[in-house]
Amino acid sequence: MKLDDVKKLHQKKYRTQLGYYLVEGEHLVLELQKAAKKRSYIKNVSLYVTEEYQDWANQLDANFSVSTINKKQMAHISNTETPQGLVACVPLPQLSQQDKLGDQLVYEQSIRSIYLHEVQDPGNLGTILRTLAWFGNFRLLLSPNSVDPFNPKVVRASMGAIFHVPIELGVELSDLQSRFNKFAYLDMQGTEVNNHTFSNYDCYLFGNEARGVPSEALSDCDADPFTIAGSGSIDSLNLASAVNICAYQLSL
Repeated sequence: MKLDDVKKLHQKKYRTQLGYYLVEGEHLVLELQKAAKKRSYIKNVSLYVTEEYQDWANQLDANFSVSTINKKQMAHISNTETPQGLVACVPLPQLSQQDKLGDQLVYEQSIRSIYLHEVQDPGNLGTILRTLAWFGNFRLLLSPNSVDPFNPKVVRASMGAIFHVPIELGVELSDLQSRFNKFAYLDMQGTEVNNHTFSNYDCYLFGNEARGVPSEALSDCDADPFTIAGSGSIDSLNLASAVNICAYQLSL
């Protein structure tokens, strides 16, 4: 791929058009290498490095194509102010609803589904991915109009978790009823999440940072409310914090 095309991958429309996204920095490339050993869909990765990282890249235990470029070229394709000297161009997995991805998406009944409705903050999504990867046995469903999980900011914030969490994109709220039987969501007036019944649901609904999940959708799904008990000093939790607490509770 031409370097000008690699640069375009900072924008969602070109990631969709060209079918690739960017992974940048030593830590993320090492996570990508580890994931590639377990996930057959991670292949045909092109790694661009500056001279300082040439030997490091050639010693990776991965079947990556390695190209050495100069620092000016690296600055051109990098999405950070101070590039480390490592950028990987990774094929986008086909993450549409109902796509079959072999060993990436294995939908056992034991895997819990976390549904995010129109999440907008890249940092929130990256943090949520880290949490779901940490505890394991979770898959993430994203509604239309959510932030792109392959946005460079999300990829960085996930710290490599994006390679390990099954994701579905463009999942409509209206489609959930045909896939799941029992739904739970957070509400100030709900049952506390430390109640044993919290683990009895198929899908857990979390809404947009400002608006939450539409009330009509909750009614249509016949979803049950739960709450995270607090001191009452403030009236809400950050979305990522709320998902983190719930994921921990579900892992117990």
